[in-house]
Amino acid sequence: MKSSTKDQVAGAFHELKGKVKETAGKASNNPPLKAEGQDEKVSGKIQKKIGQVEKVIGK
Repeated sequence: MKSSTKDQVAGAFHELKGKVKETAGKASNNPPLKAEGQDEKVSGKIQKKIGQVEKVIGK
């Protein structure tokens, strides 16, 4: 598997995991967990975008 594809898959996984944490934090009224989920979701989006860029430039 190419590194760009790995980045896209890992990014999507982290994005999903962040959404779950964010939702759990909202449901349990746990602001630190909600914030952690938001951070992980954003980092997942960034990693996914990096994979897309690497794919375009052919790395």
